[in-house]
Amino acid sequence: MNEEKTLDTKNGNSRRSGVCIMGRLIGLVKPLLPVMALAIVLGTLGYLCAIFLTILAGYGLMHILLEPLIELMGGSLSASGAGLFLRMEPQTLFIILIVMAVMRGILHYGEQYCNHFIAFKLLAIIRHQVFAALRKLCPAKLEGRDKGNLISVITSDIELLEVFYAHTISPVAIAVLTSFVMLLFIGGISPLAAILALAGYLTVGAVIPLYFGKQGAGRGMAFRNGFGSLNSFILDSLRGLDETIQYGQGEKRRKEMEERSDRLAGIQKDLNRLEAGQRSVTNLTILLFSFATLSLMIVLKQAGSVDLTGMLTGTAAMMGSFGPVTALASLSNNLNQTLASGERVLSLLEEEPKVEEVSGAENVSFSDAQADNVDFAYEEEQILKGYSIHIPKGKVVGIHGASGSGKSTLLKLMMRFWDVQGGQIRISGRDVRAINTENLREMESYVTQETVLFHDSIANNIAVGKPGASREEIMDAAKKASIHDFIIKLPKGYDTEVGELGDNLSGGERQRIGIARAFLHDAPFLLLDEPTSNLDSLNEGIILKSLKEGKGDKTVILVSHRKSTMNLADRVYEMDHGRLS
Repeated sequence: MNEEKTLDTKNGNSRRSGVCIMGRLIGLVKPLLPVMALAIVLGTLGYLCAIFLTILAGYGLMHILLEPLIELMGGSLSASGAGLFLRMEPQTLFIILIVMAVMRGILHYGEQYCNHFIAFKLLAIIRHQVFAALRKLCPAKLEGRDKGNLISVITSDIELLEVFYAHTISPVAIAVLTSFVMLLFIGGISPLAAILALAGYLTVGAVIPLYFGKQGAGRGMAFRNGFGSLNSFILDSLRGLDETIQYGQGEKRRKEMEERSDRLAGIQKDLNRLEAGQRSVTNLTILLFSFATLSLMIVLKQAGSVDLTGMLTGTAAMMGSFGPVTALASLSNNLNQTLASGERVLSLLEEEPKVEEVSGAENVSFSDAQADNVDFAYEEEQILKGYSIHIPKGKVVGIHGASGSGKSTLLKLMMRFWDVQGGQIRISGRDVRAINTENLREMESYVTQETVLFHDSIANNIAVGKPGASREEIMDAAKKASIHDFIIKLPKGYDTEVGELGDNLSGGERQRIGIARAFLHDAPFLLLDEPTSNLDSLNEGIILKSLKEGKGDKTVILVSHRKSTMNLADRVYEMDHGRLS
């Protein structure tokens, strides 16, 4: 189900509603609820300070400067409500206004500090959860997955959630609380005015955002997926830059990049158009409700239901209280992309791995390995059928066969990167599905066809095999892999940077670093997948010599399509399309 959700997300169709996504994201706030509550209280008090600052300042000024005119018009200042403030001495009122202005700034700062504290704490938590999810999904669920899209989820999608946590959750609560207080205040002047205010708050804060949010939901998801796809295209283009130049494909790649960028720009233009439309409709609605309130107050004044102070106070309160719901309305401008990002992140977090990790079982020591009538297929493609082999302890067993015959798949099943669909893979007589995953990894060292190097020093790249290894241990592993002499001749020795993906090194040098990792890991069971496939005969000889001298009493499976590589093996098996011969 979760995989289908991921595929659906890639096609731009969110399986969850916006409310459902927000509910799941809000659920992550539980550890920080006290901070969130403080942010809501500070934000509500801050808005009330701003609203009443406007009311008191306006009517205080009117009281001081225009009282004769008010009395001439037959008005009077009431003895309750706002009139109590307006009857104050100007100096006292002025001090209150200064205090409210200062408090507005302090409260707003406090609210923003709390919101961003929550946001950045949660983003760190989410990143840890995403990396943990990726670790559980790999390699079975991630092999062949669009890497650029994954990078987009890890970086920009998670970063966009900051908008939700810092600028969405508390503003919604603040708008509700502030509007409730203002409804009570306006209702104290006139119940009819309060009803009109409620209609205005709901229209601006709920109806308009929901309508425009629904209009832009599909475009928001399409933009995030398109952005991830563009990331993948750029990543591929950078990695294949040499081939692009060599075969004159630069213009074709450039045009495709422009087309993808134009499509993204078109979606962004649609989103901007929706944002502008929403802003215009929101401003127009606020203006209409403000005039409606003024008209209602004039009618009520003429009917004697309110006095002049009530008329002016009620109108000013209504006009000045749209701030929280206006902030709420503007959220949907970015909320479409934020919810799309949330859907992509949640889909990744909820995706179930094909291979579940095992823990809690009794650890085993390596004695031998075997495959017993193993069946395995990738989707509809059958790779292994009834395959059996025994790997005795301390021996080098070679498996020779053409590319695509299932040799590499066998090693991945031994590593339990996938689970067999029939039969068993056993280590020390126990099914690997019943061995603790950590224990299994400790017993095995796996050298792949293409050694992946990180943009770091040679020492740190070798140390991947044993976190926390000393320099002496790293050097000893390099000597066993016959690469120590090469490394010490480099200008910075073991501290030499290998470049991105090890571009500064030859294929043979990268492969020997991979073998050094395996020796440093020092597992009793060594799995070598085509360790010499891309090397010339000289480098092949160096690596085979290193393996022969460095393997000690380790048990080795040596997989290769080269006959010459099999010279190292004590026994060689031929594999033909998933069958042993």
